[in-house]
Amino acid sequence: METSKVIHAIYTDDDVLMSAVKRLKAEKHHIEEIYTPFPVHGLDKAMGLAPTRLAITSFLYGTVGLIVSVVMMNYMMIEDWPMDIGGKPSFSFMENSPAFIPIIFELTVFFAAHLMVITFYLRSRMWPFKQAENPDPRTTDDHFLMEIPVHGNENELQDLLVETGAVEINIIDKEEDKEH
Repeated sequence: METSKVIHAIYTDDDVLMSAVKRLKAEKHHIEEIYTPFPVHGLDKAMGLAPTRLAITSFLYGTVGLIVSVVMMNYMMIEDWPMDIGGKPSFSFMENSPAFIPIIFELTVFFAAHLMVITFYLRSRMWPFKQAENPDPRTTDDHFLMEIPVHGNENELQDLLVETGAVEINIIDKEEDKEH
């Protein structure tokens, strides 16, 4: 059964937060989300998150860019309108391929970079005019917030979070927050 009650534990130091995450994971507690004002190195591994597959998509998009550039250059410079540049006619793609390398490189990088950024925004569900999902505005400044679902173990979790160095602990019912 999905619970709507969560604990928001606020920390003021990233090293303390990292130690708290490791301790909670060691004691088999599930951490739903962590909001930080800046990327914390190693936090994803400490939380047990799967590695990103964005690099794979970048490779695939780069391959698409490479194919598009080769097809485009072959059609434009060899088949459709072969140009005689400097007394060197364009009879085949292979004969002229050294001249096409800069364009092939640029289109490969262009496709990989732009499509990877679009994929990142779509995967992160970030788009213009979207309401922020940040539960506490202090996490954009200098505080760290850890969100942990409660399954009838509020007191145990509160004691554990205080031991790990949380400076503030709030119990939130997400269903009530949505209604307001």
